[in-house]
Amino acid sequence: MDKDSKIFVAGGTGMVGSAIIRKLLQDGYTNIVSNYHRRPPAISELVPVDFHRVDLTNQAETERFFQEQKPQYVFLAAAKVGGILANDTYKAEFIYENIAIAANVIHASFRYNVSKLLNLGSSCIYPKFAPQPLKEEYLLTGPLETTNEPYALAKIAAIKLCRYYNEQYGTNFISVMPTNLYGPYDNFDLYTSHVLPALIRKFHLGKSLEGDDWEAIRHDLIKNPIEGIDGRASQKEILAVLSKYGIKGSASAPEKPSVTVELWGTGEVYREFLHVDDLADSCLFLMEKVNAWDLCRLYPKSDPAPKRIESELEVPDYFLNVGSGTDLKIKDLSNLIKIIVGFSGEIRQDPTKPDGTPKKLLDISKITRLGWRPKIGLEEGIKKTYEWYLSSGK
Repeated sequence: MDKDSKIFVAGGTGMVGSAIIRKLLQDGYTNIVSNYHRRPPAISELVPVDFHRVDLTNQAETERFFQEQKPQYVFLAAAKVGGILANDTYKAEFIYENIAIAANVIHASFRYNVSKLLNLGSSCIYPKFAPQPLKEEYLLTGPLETTNEPYALAKIAAIKLCRYYNEQYGTNFISVMPTNLYGPYDNFDLYTSHVLPALIRKFHLGKSLEGDDWEAIRHDLIKNPIEGIDGRASQKEILAVLSKYGIKGSASAPEKPSVTVELWGTGEVYREFLHVDDLADSCLFLMEKVNAWDLCRLYPKSDPAPKRIESELEVPDYFLNVGSGTDLKIKDLSNLIKIIVGFSGEIRQDPTKPDGTPKKLLDISKITRLGWRPKIGLEEGIKKTYEWYLSSGK
């Protein structure tokens, strides 16, 4: 990519898309376009970006955007995302919207001659009981985790779309499968969030209850209401909704002097986490340095005298894992976040709630062989994320 190449970051208002945009701007790229669906972004860091209102689930809108903007490079970071509860509740929306976004953007990229596309997926594409660590070749070798199967199937479909457009049309479309992500602009809604941002917020609210700090609690709820309950609600209403989400007790209530935070599952399952800025760094690395034919035998479209390329990596579906290379128990993650946030109350596990996949550690040996490694440690990343949460309007 040249510094003035037209680059489309699909989903630029989300956590991943905004991180990719920040990285592009940091590295001197000047011609970035993105989309929003319902309302323009209110992210000051993204001001240099040309945003357009486009519903990527709508094929006509998507193709019109590509026809008008003519992007040369595409980062497909748009998706409907959520944690176990959201995935298990909105199954139809998760499979439909994510398949529609992928199909529309990938097909438009082919139709309007995009030079290169990088598709963002998820580690949930792997079978529930696949061997650990998860290698790229384990795709479709067993049944998926049922709680996020609709989302996983949509992401698998996107991988296959990239593969078959490469093989039929000679496109240069690759995919990356990141592990569990966290960082600035994450979703901290307690109903739809993933585990790490949910823990940060739960412990923050728990700490505020411990200190009887109603100013902090109301400030938090003004930024991000819970089921319509915001900072203007009564203490009784606020305590009720916090209790519903496992944040129980109050320092001002003599009959309940301690505060507990209740968490879903046993806490014994393992998860790997990657700071979103590390993911953005890997995406730019791959877009600048790695082509589809570097991952598998393919005839390069740009080669005037095509020949069969011998790839050392041999990834038939043209995707790479991106992760930190280490994992930990959710129970240990909870204790780490508890310490960072400063909550001193009790953690209680609810084993009647689902754990999800028992273990999900990615094998990142292929991308490290290409020359990329993560830089941000988990403790450092959580501290930065909590600081961002406290200072942000989210």
